Amino acid sequence: MSIGSRRTRAVDALRALTLEPGWAPYAEGSCLISTGRTRVLCTASVEERVPRWRMGSGKGWVTGEYSMLPRATHTRTGRERDGLRGRTQEIQRLIGRSLRSVVDLRLLGARTITLDCDVLQADGGTRTAAVTGAWVALALATRALLRDAVIETDPIVGQVAAVSVGLVEGQALLDLDYGEDSSAQVDMNLVGTARGELVEVQGTAEGAPFTPEEMQALMSLGLAGIETLCAAQREAVEGSE
Repeated sequence: MSIGSRRTRAVDALRALTLEPGWAPYAEGSCLISTGRTRVLCTASVEERVPRWRMGSGKGWVTGEYSMLPRATHTRTGRERDGLRGRTQEIQRLIGRSLRSVVDLRLLGARTITLDCDVLQADGGTRTAAVTGAWVALALATRALLRDAVIETDPIVGQVAAVSVGLVEGQALLDLDYGEDSSAQVDMNLVGTARGELVEVQGTAEGAPFTPEEMQALMSLGLAGIETLCAAQREAVEGSE
């Protein structure tokens, strides 16, 4: 069976997307993102302190944490009580880097915003969903700080979102689910801004090498998807007010 007969949407279409702001009422900002059957709860928590190495710099800090519930997948995954797995650490760093790329840390002041991204259900693209949903949670948190006169200027200077792309049976696809991702010849995650800039590219061949032309096709597909995601982010934030 070909990929075309399995996939029920266009090769350049995102999975069904919903962004539910304010899902966790006790957090300064929150968003439940659903993309296909993947669901990630993103919360933003503000603390009036910075890491020790940041003290005296006049800058704040934005960081991310990531976890997957034990039954987010078909079989139970044990909780990471004895230390974070390498994959978890990698994704946490990706979330933090991605969000910091669009934040003026001086405007944030000497405070920390932690983005907790908890995977409730996984069907591919959990790290990209985490980045996209975390921006909404962050935007809501900084708006709350503005309303409470804690800060004078919004430190968010842009939007950032992320999406997966890949080559499956020679076909470039946007926003891969688990089945597509597990059979992809090339798997790539793109983090980009609403201005069409790239923050991070994670891509690898799972077999035969791929060409610069194929990489460019995947990049173009992903950036178009990020543009759509950014529009959905703006709608979610503006609709929550």
